[in-house]
Amino acid sequence: MIRFRTLLTLAAIAVAAPVGAQDATTPAQPAAPAADETAGLPAWQKVFEVFSHPRCANCHTPDEHPRWSGPHYGATRVHAFNVQRGPDGFGNPGLRCTTCHFESNSNKLHGPSGAHNWHLAPVEMVWFGKSSPEICAQIKDPARNGGRTLEQVAEHIRDDKLVAWGWQPGPGRESAPGSAEETFMALRAWTEAGAPCP
Repeated sequence: MIRFRTLLTLAAIAVAAPVGAQDATTPAQPAAPAADETAGLPAWQKVFEVFSHPRCANCHTPDEHPRWSGPHYGATRVHAFNVQRGPDGFGNPGLRCTTCHFESNSNKLHGPSGAHNWHLAPVEMVWFGKSSPEICAQIKDPARNGGRTLEQVAEHIRDDKLVAWGWQPGPGRESAPGSAEETFMALRAWTEAGAPCP
């Protein structure tokens, strides 16, 4: 009788063992491959040069105001006319972004720039004035990159018409480095290398 109870107790202990518990003979799950910094960091540097350039960063601001910058403005400054983000990123009632910014650039030197869907970046995507490591960590975080995978971030850079304006900013404005396609390819290379951050 004692032996039978002992066997029942041992069986109950075995059944109650935590699900997924491993003994010494169970192989561990393979670790994720380490990031290849040699390949990834040069690709990230190309991306950072675009993201931190005024053509991109001026609309990823931490407050309610977009920025202006360029040789004719001097240092980067807050957009004139008290332009503000507004509740939806498209400006305040009575002074929407599209009041001045149409579907294409003005032909006049330093005239209003324009592209489809002109607006400020969402507040969770703020990176104006941030360092390379800070922006790198942010781009990898779906809570701060618009809910995107890294592949979707790359596609957004390549395909979005407002983003494309950064390489075609109109007369009198310096464009972002490279091109949308080159930035897309750099993002892909960085992702494939494990998306290392500096």
